[in-house]
Amino acid sequence: MAFSNGSTIVSAFQVGRIYDGGACAIGFATSTNNGTTWTNGLLPGITKWTGSGPNDRATDASVAYDALHGVWLISSLTLLEAGGVHGNSVVTSRSTDGLTWSTPFTTATGGDLDKNWIVCDNTASSSFYGHCYTEWDNHGSGNLLQMSTSTDGGQTWSAPSTNNTGVIGGQPLVRPDGTVIVPIDNANETAIGAFNSTNGGTSWSATTTIATISHHTVAGSLREGPLPSAEIDATGTVYVVWTDCRFRRSCKTNDLVISHSLNSTGTSWSAVSRVPIDATTSGIDHFIPGLAVNKLSLIHISEPTRQAEI
Repeated sequence: MAFSNGSTIVSAFQVGRIYDGGACAIGFATSTNNGTTWTNGLLPGITKWTGSGPNDRATDASVAYDALHGVWLISSLTLLEAGGVHGNSVVTSRSTDGLTWSTPFTTATGGDLDKNWIVCDNTASSSFYGHCYTEWDNHGSGNLLQMSTSTDGGQTWSAPSTNNTGVIGGQPLVRPDGTVIVPIDNANETAIGAFNSTNGGTSWSATTTIATISHHTVAGSLREGPLPSAEIDATGTVYVVWTDCRFRRSCKTNDLVISHSLNSTGTSWSAVSRVPIDATTSGIDHFIPGLAVNKLSLIHISEPTRQAEI
């Protein structure tokens, strides 16, 4: 996953993938000149493989920039191997330049955590400017939604909040007015929805269903699923893309489909539209989309990107 601010681009990723889940470390690659040159390394203090971390493995890296505090943040999920591979904690690494990184600050621990994602409110006129939000689910408690908020650049985090729903694969986004909208799947990946916070993460709304999901299992035992990829434009419109076979005869292959928010809280959404990559008779499967939206509302969709599980 990558994020940019000005001429700096920071990406984060697994390093040394392990066959049954997670990786030996979380790596970063940073460019301070719009991608002309890059510096890379490993985040310190997360896993035993980097020589100083208490965890066995790490995964699910997500990047954000906090403009108020002037720090880059990488959220990672740590894994333990005892009793089977399971998510142990969500941690946040900090950097003022994207090149030198702190040892991680703990966002949350306990249960069997999964699918973290981080975002910050970078609109100076927002009442919640400088709030950063991390979302994950507790797989050990029925994929219970969890949200935590930091107001000091990722050093400390609030106790996890929830709307008491089972979810997976959320991606929080922040509107210019400070409203946080989180597109997300339900726990069994049969519907896509969104929930919100209008008070800086103090509380979170119930989930609004955007659409049910029709999904075709792809060939070759490839690891995938209809998790959402979402982005937001400068006006605060949220766009969400996922894998869906509703436009294919007998649901035999997948398209990428898209919907966008119609109001300021993400409780109303457009009808689902097919992304016209090729003809519906092509027999080609499309899956694991990645969505980007620039400030002029121009949309780019690629595939593949995000994995369906740890």
